[in-house]
Amino acid sequence: MSVRRSIKAGLSPWVGLFVFVPGLNLLIMLMLAARPDSQQQVTSRSYQEQVGFVQRLRSAACGVASGLAVGIVMLGISVYGLDMYGAALFLGTPVVMGAVAVVVSNSSATRSWSSSVGLGMLSVVLAGGTLLAFALEGGICIAMAAPVMLPLGALGGVIGKIIAESSGQPVQGTLAALIFLPGWAGVESLTTPRPEFLVSSAVEINASPDQVWESVIHFPDLDEPDEWYFQLGIACPMRAEIHGQGVGAVRHCIFTTGTFVEPITVWDAPCHLAFDVEQQPAPMFEMSPYRHVHPPHLDGALRSTHGEFVLDQLPDGRTRLTGNTWYEFDMYPQTYWTLWSDLLIHRIHARVLEHVRRHAEGMSRSHGKSSTSSTFPASQP
Repeated sequence: MSVRRSIKAGLSPWVGLFVFVPGLNLLIMLMLAARPDSQQQVTSRSYQEQVGFVQRLRSAACGVASGLAVGIVMLGISVYGLDMYGAALFLGTPVVMGAVAVVVSNSSATRSWSSSVGLGMLSVVLAGGTLLAFALEGGICIAMAAPVMLPLGALGGVIGKIIAESSGQPVQGTLAALIFLPGWAGVESLTTPRPEFLVSSAVEINASPDQVWESVIHFPDLDEPDEWYFQLGIACPMRAEIHGQGVGAVRHCIFTTGTFVEPITVWDAPCHLAFDVEQQPAPMFEMSPYRHVHPPHLDGALRSTHGEFVLDQLPDGRTRLTGNTWYEFDMYPQTYWTLWSDLLIHRIHARVLEHVRRHAEGMSRSHGKSSTSSTFPASQP
């Protein structure tokens, strides 16, 4: 609607894409609403000539290559230049890629609406394949990004079709409009806040708080994981060690990807153990045909800041053990990406809490048997 309104107001149709920019979108909508209709009527372009299959294929290839170039350039600017996985990359780039692909393709051979949507999505798919082929990204993150990127590429195809039919010089306008993506990314890198997220998980244990506390502080190595998501490369906890005792001690939590270094900030036995995260490993091993793939987002886009174990005594002598993790995630849209991160952190919590539960309940049963065994002979006549 914004693209059509820009055309009707006598502006470049690319102005309508600024509605994707947070903050600026409200100003653009107000400007488009207040601007009177242009006196010059813009008619849709018509294609009288019939083009052959080879020319149509060539135009499609040129269009997709142009869209792919937009994506690769924006990846270099946003990720490797600004260290930013923001809205300009995940929201604006796939839309512009799809729009550019369709505008360039329609410049020499008209496309149907369905074909335009397909070209927009194809440019995004090939971008993902290029990242995988050149070891710039792994298969897991590409698959996770696809539900966001593919629909936006399709939307870009629709917008590109509107621009191609309504603008007198769509390709020239396309080239001029591309500067807004790097500018958007630059503004984001300076203004985007870093919210903190909390994941909380709990388990009830048939053991006293003292026994659960001992299992939190000292517990044996965990078994090898058999869950499919850990086997795909997601960081999996294997054991934990605490060096020292009380506030100032250091907890080392060893994952399959490396070691978390966690200075203890609260030691309130047997109720509360809290710690900061001083160092952390990568959150996953990327799936790739190459031996080593380490995209920049593995070095700090997902950052754990602190965590805690809280033990609450229940009326029936059992204990509720709660694990809390606070973290930051610098990838947009955070509403989408935190669905994945929250789910995976819950799975990590569940693995640790269940291990503590089994160990604490085993200790409880063992102590119960020891008590019965020691008192039984004295009760005999």
